[in-house]
Amino acid sequence: MSAGETQAHTGARAHYTLGVLLAIFVFSHIDRNILNILVEPIQSELGISDTAMGWLTGPAFAVFYASLAVPIARLADRISRRSIVLVGVVLWSLVTAAQGMVRVFSHLVVARVLVGVGEATTSPASHSMISDLYPPERRAMPLALFGSGGHIGTMLGYMIGGVVNDWMGWRIAFVVVGVPGLALALLAWATVREPRRGVVEAQQDEREYGMGEVFRYLWSRRSFRHLNISCILYVASIYGFNVWGPTFLIRVHGMTTSEAGLFFGPVTGIAGLLGSLFSGWLSDRLARRDVRYSMWIPALGGVLAIPFGVAFLFAEDPVLALGFYGCQVFVATFWMGPGFWACQGLAKLRMRAMAAAVLLMNVNLFGMAMGPVLIGSMNDALRGTYGEMGIRYSLLALCIPLLWAALHSLAANRTLAADLAAAGDA
Repeated sequence: MSAGETQAHTGARAHYTLGVLLAIFVFSHIDRNILNILVEPIQSELGISDTAMGWLTGPAFAVFYASLAVPIARLADRISRRSIVLVGVVLWSLVTAAQGMVRVFSHLVVARVLVGVGEATTSPASHSMISDLYPPERRAMPLALFGSGGHIGTMLGYMIGGVVNDWMGWRIAFVVVGVPGLALALLAWATVREPRRGVVEAQQDEREYGMGEVFRYLWSRRSFRHLNISCILYVASIYGFNVWGPTFLIRVHGMTTSEAGLFFGPVTGIAGLLGSLFSGWLSDRLARRDVRYSMWIPALGGVLAIPFGVAFLFAEDPVLALGFYGCQVFVATFWMGPGFWACQGLAKLRMRAMAAAVLLMNVNLFGMAMGPVLIGSMNDALRGTYGEMGIRYSLLALCIPLLWAALHSLAANRTLAADLAAAGDA
């Protein structure tokens, strides 16, 4: 491998590929999260309880998204990652648009499942591609930037969904966000190349690892186990707030759907974008001195997010409440860049897509799936005592996982350096 070849992968071509993958990830989160801002109008038309909506926004998507990510990632470690991503974009875009035509709740559940199936192709393959575009010492920031697409997509999903719903109804909102993904898939097919594996590290690994072998290797690393648990808990809290935050503003502060979308969306998206980018930038710099900084940073963010979350829920002024929420999101997303960096570093070359899939499977299956269901069930249970204000106390419970997650981030530090060295990516 020549120096020129490495530069070609880490220069303009790498940045362009990262940009297209980021755009795809943004659209995946628009299509995934638009449902959150449409909870109230869908409930009104279809007569759905908070518990049922919790299952729809959580497990109906997350279980299939998480469970299929692993076998898809195994393919991504063997065949073209670009092709896998493109098939997924086409599938979830078509199904998102089709959600605007459903008439009964069961059809909405099926559509939600298929969106999860399509989006399961995206993150593991993209993480693996990004790791072949940037060397380890510069990798946390690109991975954080890619991960920040989730916050951008969430913001746009809330804003577009809220406004289009008020103008033309929730059905049209699904069509508006679903169709553009097809054009993006065409652009990626025409312009994105598949990077050669290991090019930036001058490594070669042609061995194909079995699924069981990958699981055993990763799970034998103590730092990987604690990394998984911490990320599950961070996401359970963050996603629970993301799903039910707009409904909280509607019920407690009397906002309309479009107002909740236009205010909650930008606060969530901008704060999450800045927090994930800042943590990636900081991790790239501090981890060169000591890799343990990559876990200290998320732990600090988890602890700081707790008081900001409490302040958001109990502030009487909605503007002040949104300010506190922005601070909470900023620090709560500190896990993203360092977490994805550690995950890729702990895996061997031909395990990277699988490592990302295992982490994301656990995060989505236990974090994304359970957070919304927990809050929806608590909302229904507390409604008899607190009425519409019960959602305030339901969301308060989501502050507990943040402290628990911080403890696991610190525990991962004990063996992180040795485990990175064992994978050859110290």
